[in-house]
Amino acid sequence: MPPVNHAILSASSAHRWLECPPSAMLEKDIPEETSVYAEEGSAAHEVAEYKVRWYLGEKDLTPPSTGNFDAAEIDCHTDTYAYYVSDKIETIRKSCPDAIVLVEQRLDFSNYAEGGFGTGDLVIVADDVIQVIDFKYGQGVAVSAENNPQMMLYALGALNLYDYLYDVKTVQTAIVQPRLNSISEWEIPVPELLDWAENTLKPIAELAAKGEGEFKAGSHCRFCKLRAACRKRAEYMLETAKYEFAPPAELSDEEISEILKISSDLSKWADDVFAYAQAKAINEGRKWRGFKVVESGTKRRYSDEKKIAEICRANGYRLSKIYKQSLIGITDMEKLMGKKKFNELLGGYIIRPKGKLTLVPESDKREEINIFDEFKEEE
Repeated sequence: MPPVNHAILSASSAHRWLECPPSAMLEKDIPEETSVYAEEGSAAHEVAEYKVRWYLGEKDLTPPSTGNFDAAEIDCHTDTYAYYVSDKIETIRKSCPDAIVLVEQRLDFSNYAEGGFGTGDLVIVADDVIQVIDFKYGQGVAVSAENNPQMMLYALGALNLYDYLYDVKTVQTAIVQPRLNSISEWEIPVPELLDWAENTLKPIAELAAKGEGEFKAGSHCRFCKLRAACRKRAEYMLETAKYEFAPPAELSDEEISEILKISSDLSKWADDVFAYAQAKAINEGRKWRGFKVVESGTKRRYSDEKKIAEICRANGYRLSKIYKQSLIGITDMEKLMGKKKFNELLGGYIIRPKGKLTLVPESDKREEINIFDEFKEEE
């Protein structure tokens, strides 16, 4: 049996399933989402890992590729992380020379959450303290280490590995987010962490593993795979949108402030629902009442610029007229020749590529595209 790469009750998604336990089982069969931002983050993580391993003196390391991403930017920000990590290691080695340093360590916390594990970017184990450090390349929102469930689960996994060898009294966590110039640190006594694990984490994890518990919507929905079609999130957003306005014609400053607070979440939710509906319409032929799929507009372009130039020269048009830095655009060429002559001479060399399919209201004047006819053409 191939190894499982992703835990259902993972550390990285803990902020979600701890708030909304049923979401874990509902998400498990939905394919992992990817984006250019996630791919960039993965590339940065590989560089960060390489730099830390190099600092620790590991041999035969192969420098990772950054692909099409900005290598200089990644190099700069991973330096920030590597300097922070090396400083932590050097500091702790002064008091504990034989401190253990683990890079990209699998951390199992399945004794508290069924099948739960995660991968810690860096773990330092000393006589009475464990440090867990996480590197985040995102630049959207600064992530706090304080009471961060992902970091607390990593800490539990680290304790499972080494608590029997060391008298660990304290766990220190840190999240390094260099693109936001953010380093968040937090410390928790081990008894307090274990109390949270037994009395908060474990009962919720048992519900999540069974697909039970109450649905709950909130900021944790942002990366949920169910976010577009989730009924609880829809109810939450629609309720939020029912804003009671005072009788005066103009909104007060206080009312505007309240609307500003919810506008971003409402906008994201609407975008998620639209993207879901459009994907279903285009990929599965799903019909949505009041909407249709059309082909978006595209610009005309020349099929053969060399042939166009030959025809123009043969019909008395000077190069200075039809060329700027390159052949003049179709609209300018049409103005130069007049529509009738343009169509006569060059009509056969003008093409209009197929547009991208998009979902629009039925009132849109563009012709509806039959998705199943499109599929047949491609077969």
